[in-house]
Amino acid sequence: MKRHPLATLLCTILLGASLVLSTAAFAATDLPTPTGGTNFDYAWLKGRARHLAQQPYVDHAGEIPESLKSLSWDAYMQLAFDSEHALWKSDPSLFRAELFHLGLFFKTPITIYELQDGKVKELDYTPDLFTYGKSGVKGKDLPKNLGFAGFRLRYHTDWTRDLIAFLGASYFRAVGGEMQYGMSARGLAVDTALPRDEEFPTFTHFWLEKPRPGSDTTTVYALLDSPSVTGAYRFDIRPGQMLTMRVDAAVYPRKPIERLGIAPLTSMFMVGENDRRMNHDWRPELHDSDGLAMHNGNGEWIWRPLNNPPFLRFNAYMDHNPRGFGLVQRDQNFDHYQDDGVFYDKRPSVWIEPIGQWGTGSVQLVEIANLDETFDNIVAFWNPAEPVQAGQELLYSYNMYWGTTPPSQTKLGKVVDTFTGLGGVVGVIRKYYSQRFAVDFSGGDLAMIGKDTKITPVLETSAGRIEITSVRPQHAINGFRCMFDVVPPDDTQTPINLRLYLEADGRPLTETWIYQWTPPAAGDRRLFNPGHLEKQPGAN
Repeated sequence: MKRHPLATLLCTILLGASLVLSTAAFAATDLPTPTGGTNFDYAWLKGRARHLAQQPYVDHAGEIPESLKSLSWDAYMQLAFDSEHALWKSDPSLFRAELFHLGLFFKTPITIYELQDGKVKELDYTPDLFTYGKSGVKGKDLPKNLGFAGFRLRYHTDWTRDLIAFLGASYFRAVGGEMQYGMSARGLAVDTALPRDEEFPTFTHFWLEKPRPGSDTTTVYALLDSPSVTGAYRFDIRPGQMLTMRVDAAVYPRKPIERLGIAPLTSMFMVGENDRRMNHDWRPELHDSDGLAMHNGNGEWIWRPLNNPPFLRFNAYMDHNPRGFGLVQRDQNFDHYQDDGVFYDKRPSVWIEPIGQWGTGSVQLVEIANLDETFDNIVAFWNPAEPVQAGQELLYSYNMYWGTTPPSQTKLGKVVDTFTGLGGVVGVIRKYYSQRFAVDFSGGDLAMIGKDTKITPVLETSAGRIEITSVRPQHAINGFRCMFDVVPPDDTQTPINLRLYLEADGRPLTETWIYQWTPPAAGDRRLFNPGHLEKQPGAN
């Protein structure tokens, strides 16, 4: 199935926003522009966000004509921006901006401004900005103050494909050199994976700064609002093989927030080499990301393969002043996906690089059972340890990198594959259930290891026992494979946490692989013993 870039964005926004089966809380508010000779800048925007946080929340969801609310998917797709009206098209700019029409799922008017030399100009909705095709919508009948749903930026290297798009709640997506959309990011996450509705803050206002002639960097400002929090954001965007975004966020809680997610990332994992639970599709693998990578404050590199669990799973990885984390698509081999429509092998990774001291907290990972590849079921973000209270100012800055290979890489060997399956010894009857894990490492100094060097797996499990452990060279990848079986302790489905790295002479050779495995239910623990083994002498 080939997904249109906008269709992919819509699936991310709608289905990703349903992670805990809630409806996004949209918001908008009247916002005065600077007056009295005051120019717009980030300090002014932070002041407005702080002031707004002291006011009652006002929800403007659904304040659009009924004719737009009732559009079908196909009809909404007919509402196309006329590229002849693209912002900065007639200027010597390397960027152009185009707008998204309201309708269907996007029912909250968003206000968008152009910003030049500190002066603000609101972009007014007019029917001639769009073509309406066979939608049945008559643009001339729509109100002049209708507003917009969001916007996209395009770059001089290709005026026909998106560079970045902000559309729905606080979601946005960008592309690296492959020009391929994949996972999404958000401005903020509020109460994700708690036993109540998640709250989805919305970027209600945008300021698009006019790029200087010939500049390869453009700046976007945004105001965020929701029942629990407001925020002021600045995005400095520089395209390239690795698109770089510097994000400055000032967050102002209206009330205490139990779980605040900073720099949230949203992705999809349905089927991978390590998890084939929903393997009913003809393609071997289906995922936008295959792992959570972390570079923690003490310098350890960690790789956590993603899963499609049978039920929602939440994990928090404690840290102090993290150096980076991200959702990564390490596997870029087309043969592993066989998808020539949406090209999972080209999906970008996103790496978060904190600027300054983020203090104590945790990288938190949410994995949700997934039946369909259009459902975004993976969320990762930073959660501060200190309680979030009303009246605070929380300041965070970070770099975001969008592309096939994150810029920050370990010099140690990396995990390149994780395989799982039934344990036991081939040709020997199985008398109890176990799960086999095969973890492949490559890179670093692994290709230099001589045959006389003893490599030791440092392996831990939170429950059960480990058996049949081995480490052997994998010449095809210039690396090594560690294999082992895990025997669960009982018939429960309590998740088991695993941890592994390879060392020689007491020094680590690889990053740390961590994994969470949920044993199957007791009735599903089939041993698959063939008849000829059961007839062996001494077999029970």
